[in-house]
Amino acid sequence: MSDTNKTWVLRARPVGDIKESDLELVESPMGDLAEGQVRVRTIYLSLDPTNRIWMSDMDAYMPPVGIGDGMRGGSLGTVVESRHPGFEAGDIVNTGLGVWALYQDKPGEELNKLPVLPGVPLTAYMGPLGATGMTAYFGLMDIGKPKAGETVLVSAAAGAVGSMVGQIAKIQGCRAVGIAGSDEKCAWLTEHAGFDAAINYKSEDVGAALDKHCPDGIDINFENVGGDIMDEVIARLSDFSRMPLCGLISTYNDTEPRPGPYNFANLLMRRTLVKGFIVIDYLDRFPEGIQAMAGWLLEGKIKFETDIVEGLEHAPASLDRLFTGKNLGKLVVRVSPEPEM
Repeated sequence: MSDTNKTWVLRARPVGDIKESDLELVESPMGDLAEGQVRVRTIYLSLDPTNRIWMSDMDAYMPPVGIGDGMRGGSLGTVVESRHPGFEAGDIVNTGLGVWALYQDKPGEELNKLPVLPGVPLTAYMGPLGATGMTAYFGLMDIGKPKAGETVLVSAAAGAVGSMVGQIAKIQGCRAVGIAGSDEKCAWLTEHAGFDAAINYKSEDVGAALDKHCPDGIDINFENVGGDIMDEVIARLSDFSRMPLCGLISTYNDTEPRPGPYNFANLLMRRTLVKGFIVIDYLDRFPEGIQAMAGWLLEGKIKFETDIVEGLEHAPASLDRLFTGKNLGKLVVRVSPEPEM
């Protein structure tokens, strides 16, 4: 183990797209481990749209990252040293909300030891068995309340959350239609993830495609994007439809407020339930969601992709993949090799 740590530190709040100067990779010596603490070497670092929110000083669901503080993020890692009775060197753990760093010293109470499931790769704990899988599960099941035969529309459908939503919808007997940004992603959705249809918003008329693939309306709109696409969806909602509002990624880099939605009145006419949610709202129910997702995963009912970027030094630049639609599935940075099991 090295005596030096590397941590991405926030130096400025981004205006529009994230710039190289907004974050700095800082090297620092590591001291002795305190009693009750566990030192974890990061294996996989999660990159998520909410990273951009945390960099800004907007009024959000939790305080922003402070200027001069380590960039906040979730990760999986391996214990290299422990002064907590519940952990020992070699354990694989979920660090919860930590920082973008090579090593993290955390109280043992904040760590979750990961079980070993035969045939399930470690990356599954960043996808279907991680926060993105729980976002999809609780957003759809708790807010969307899918019923067999209903049509579920998912924006950013080839992303980490959206790809899970469509597959859970199919398991519930629904029709799943996804919106994505390339023919490759659309093909993955229909040929591998089991979606009934997929719409390439970059090359198709979204409104016309929705009319074609959702002729009887949209019963559940799992909203990840916002903007013009959301307007087209709202215009085609069914009576008593549900709209879990998970994200508005199309607006996160905007420097001025974006007007809309322009079809807001249709939410009234269709008596649509709209509910925003954050996955941390369901932390106490994670065991329920993980049990369900693990069962489906082991039964082969859930497929997932992991988009892996190599090297901690590439974390800030790679975050842009989420906003330009270059990622397929869950985007992570491999900070260090997986240990041999």
